[in-house]
Amino acid sequence: MTRKQAPFGSWKSPITADLITSSTIGLGQIFLDGSDIYWSESRPSEKGRNVIVRQNINGIVDITPVPFNARTRVHEYGGGSYFVVDGTVYFSNFADQRLYSQTAGNEPQPITPEVAFRYGDGIFDRQRQRIICVCEDHTVTDSQPTNTLISLSLDGNREILVSGNDFYTSPRLSPDGSRLAWLTWNHPNMPWDGTELWLGDIQEDGSIRNQVKIAGAVDESIFQPEWSPDGILYFISDRTGWWNIYRWNNDSIEAVTKQKTEFGKPQWLLGMSTYGFESPQQIICSYFSEIYWHLASIDIATGQIKEIDVPYTEINSLKVAPGKVIFNGASPSKRSAIVCLDLTTKKITELRRSSEVTIEDGYYSYPIPLKFPTEDDKNAYALLYPPANKDYSGTPGENTPLIVNSHGGPTAAAHTGLDYGIQFWTSRGFAVLDVNYRGSTGYGTEYRRKLNGQWGIADVEDCVNGALFCADEGLVDGNRLAISGGSAGGYTTLCALVFTDTFKAGASHYGVSDLEALAKDTHKFESRYLDGLVGPYPEKQEIYKERSPIYFTDRLTCPLIFFQGLEDKIVPPNQAETMVEALRKKGLPVAYVPFEGEQHGFRKAENIKRSLEGELYFYSRVFGFEVADDITPVEIENL
Repeated sequence: MTRKQAPFGSWKSPITADLITSSTIGLGQIFLDGSDIYWSESRPSEKGRNVIVRQNINGIVDITPVPFNARTRVHEYGGGSYFVVDGTVYFSNFADQRLYSQTAGNEPQPITPEVAFRYGDGIFDRQRQRIICVCEDHTVTDSQPTNTLISLSLDGNREILVSGNDFYTSPRLSPDGSRLAWLTWNHPNMPWDGTELWLGDIQEDGSIRNQVKIAGAVDESIFQPEWSPDGILYFISDRTGWWNIYRWNNDSIEAVTKQKTEFGKPQWLLGMSTYGFESPQQIICSYFSEIYWHLASIDIATGQIKEIDVPYTEINSLKVAPGKVIFNGASPSKRSAIVCLDLTTKKITELRRSSEVTIEDGYYSYPIPLKFPTEDDKNAYALLYPPANKDYSGTPGENTPLIVNSHGGPTAAAHTGLDYGIQFWTSRGFAVLDVNYRGSTGYGTEYRRKLNGQWGIADVEDCVNGALFCADEGLVDGNRLAISGGSAGGYTTLCALVFTDTFKAGASHYGVSDLEALAKDTHKFESRYLDGLVGPYPEKQEIYKERSPIYFTDRLTCPLIFFQGLEDKIVPPNQAETMVEALRKKGLPVAYVPFEGEQHGFRKAENIKRSLEGELYFYSRVFGFEVADDITPVEIENL
């Protein structure tokens, strides 16, 4: 079939914003309760409501009724919002942050009172018929919240088990119920900088005694402690420069894996998992190597690692039971799905897909891994998605515009799962460069720490050098380079536009423009994050100002669009609004799209649609092409 010739960006695509929002759900935390499998779904069509879903021999049913929303706000980012015991679901409800219990066929019942506490990462202590979980106390409004590990009786009686440090996560009971392990850390560390693994004996009265530190330090990150079925404590540590699996044998620590790969992840959310026990003799795990996540088994006696062949390159929320493993899997040709793998027959069953929509293969762009030179004779990494649409080709003599995606975190990483948010652009004639700049996860501790003291510099250099590398190789049009990012990626975007002249347009999604304001006005979890990325505040106040785009709007020379949730507590709206006003006064093209009721990241279908289409409309005006979609225009001032 002959392709139509049309300007890049103007191609008609079946991957629309309506398709992305109306037919796509987010798949989250997985939990196993006997033979029953549970997971959470974030549904844009229900205004971002998180629903707990169960699969058993009778099929798949929703557990969480309207209007309940199973989502905790511990650390603001949440995670670990529910667990299940013998068919009873315990979950944190977003609206009031109370903990509820729900039995089959009945309405949820509150366990905790209407007090400003938040709960997450819960487990059930069967011997004592109580819940053990993380508690975040917000009752004192003029100071930072207090984090502790607590026990909750089923009638809501609360007892503090462990306290005194800034943060606690991952309470884990030994199989015989006699010991509790947990993670803890203090400011200014983030959990991927340095954490400690502690262990204590549970007394007859339920209190914790004989507390001892097992592993970890200010410069050693511990992730996911787990007890084996035979009562041995395992955990992941980056003590050798890579997150590997270890075990503690009462008086010594032994390495289970010794690879230059990553078995761990940055603990932005509670309840994250990358391994589990199929039996006392076998671990099933996932690890990141090169650009993909891999699934593997580990023989505990010999340490032999054997890869398990599955058609997935992204693996999240991995849970293991005898004879099977369940995870959230995706690949460059597959949207994320809740996957059940029978370890004996190797049969794969996708229990739920994030989207049931099927798009012909000719509209998909597949990632090309790039390793490119950057500053100081170093290398950085990226995934390049070229334009792909079986119906169109560009006009003669024209090359494709490029959108550089600067991911958030900034410890996150570009992923290889099929992302309609990327395919939205590539199927219209854009190339997308997803940059794993220095500081990204997946390439070892040294690479992750290269952003320390260099945020706003190293990440910007890598995004700029990645774009120029693509232009120099003739892969994209060097005169039509755009950069887009959300949260921390929005900060990188704004810095790249202020401190370099590489890009001709930009889009900031709830991005940081004022580092000093962020240091003074953000939540507890991240309130000292910038100590490592920039320097301690206020001692290094001048550096904060030197790297804050808001103070250098006079250097801007290209159009910008901002998307902002008006209830964002992580990056408050005033950061975007101050930047917009400065651009407005300077006479540069600027657009501002605020969203009522949205926090850090957009969950409502109509707002996700608006941000996608609004950004496309903005680029069409800046780069001079006509969009094929029927889009409500965005007001662009000074254009």
